[in-house]
Amino acid sequence: MKKFKLLPLFSVFAIGVVMAAQVNVPAGKIIPVQLKSSLDAKKCKPGQVVKAEVAQDVQLDKGATIKAGTRVSGEVLAVIPAVHSQPATIAFRFDKIDILGQTMPITTDLRALASPLEVEAAQLQISGDDRGTTPPWSQTVTLVGGDDAVNRESGTVKSGLETVGTSVYGGNWGVMSQIASTPGEKCRGAFGGNDKLQALWVFSHDACGAYGVEAVVTHAGRSNPEGRIELASTNGDLILRSGSALLLRVNRDSGVNNASLQEVSRRMQTRINDSEKLTEALQTRY
Repeated sequence: MKKFKLLPLFSVFAIGVVMAAQVNVPAGKIIPVQLKSSLDAKKCKPGQVVKAEVAQDVQLDKGATIKAGTRVSGEVLAVIPAVHSQPATIAFRFDKIDILGQTMPITTDLRALASPLEVEAAQLQISGDDRGTTPPWSQTVTLVGGDDAVNRESGTVKSGLETVGTSVYGGNWGVMSQIASTPGEKCRGAFGGNDKLQALWVFSHDACGAYGVEAVVTHAGRSNPEGRIELASTNGDLILRSGSALLLRVNRDSGVNNASLQEVSRRMQTRINDSEKLTEALQTRY
């Protein structure tokens, strides 16, 4: 009688669970994301899911990487449409990220955001007859939120004459720069010992606030209530369109918590039981 072994397939799943449990996203880590759903103060409701994807590979400790395309999600917390002179406001948060097949809780605040048009402009050749037609690997572009110029051919990011980072291709064209605070702005520089180069995608190293969006950031989520991001319109209704870019910053170390591990353990045991039942059935049949 031929014997069947299905456990190796389960082992792949188990390895993924163990790796996910070892992933730690440290406080201060920047995660650049691109919205995959729009937020319209006229239409969205509290509880609505907010979807985004990581726009550039984000390097973590011990060789781990959050890959471009990784899903990040959250929800709308509160909405007030514009009424007469009262501005529209939207409050939301991003509190989940999918890593290695597991959903990990995170707490993030907002450093900067940019409209889809700003994102597009930051990926086009600065000037010349070949604007928009130059191959991506040889373009010189200006990033959102500052005078940082990227020369992809030489791999440098410069602010004036100072080199502040490098151009990279990590699942998408982007930059690695050390973030900095700007006098008069509320955004912080490095903190929590996280002073390494960060994945900023289309943003300059000192980008802070809203760009190309008729809104101001009234609460970034750094202080109480942590993780709650609030925007207020500066001109009537407020729409944050799909394709917009956001620089999220992790507030505190994030990892798979005990509750998550218990759920993973339960799922693992269920898969073991299902695998054993299928093996027994096949052995009986053949």
